[in-house]
Amino acid sequence: LMNAMGRVDLAEDPRFADNAGRCAHKELLEEAIVAWTSSLPAEEVQAACKAASVPCGPIFSIKDIMEDAHFQARQCFEEVMLLDGRPLKVPAIGPKLSMSPGGTERGGPRLGEHTDEVLQQFLGLSSKELSKLRDAGVI
Repeated sequence: LMNAMGRVDLAEDPRFADNAGRCAHKELLEEAIVAWTSSLPAEEVQAACKAASVPCGPIFSIKDIMEDAHFQARQCFEEVMLLDGRPLKVPAIGPKLSMSPGGTERGGPRLGEHTDEVLQQFLGLSSKELSKLRDAGVI
């Protein structure tokens, strides 16, 4: 990597000859890598790394992920309908299994949609108790 960055001085520095040395001086290496990667477009950094057989790849933003052909081909997102009828892209279920592929049936519930059910089932509250709590502004 240091050679690809044009930093022969660091590539030949005996402090970085093994992993222990690189770890001991990681701040220096990180500063050099940040300076280099910050000075070039991502495509140029990737091309230089590829030419030097240094594994690398971009760090995607959410927008990049949503638009990436690989993520689309692997069906990493699916569309659900919100209760108001608007479509929403959401992460798909993974991994994809042939016998039980999974899927998202709907968007999330509305705020408070399951309040009564939860309070009755888990706290044993009656409908009358829920009405009192609702009248008092608790729920």
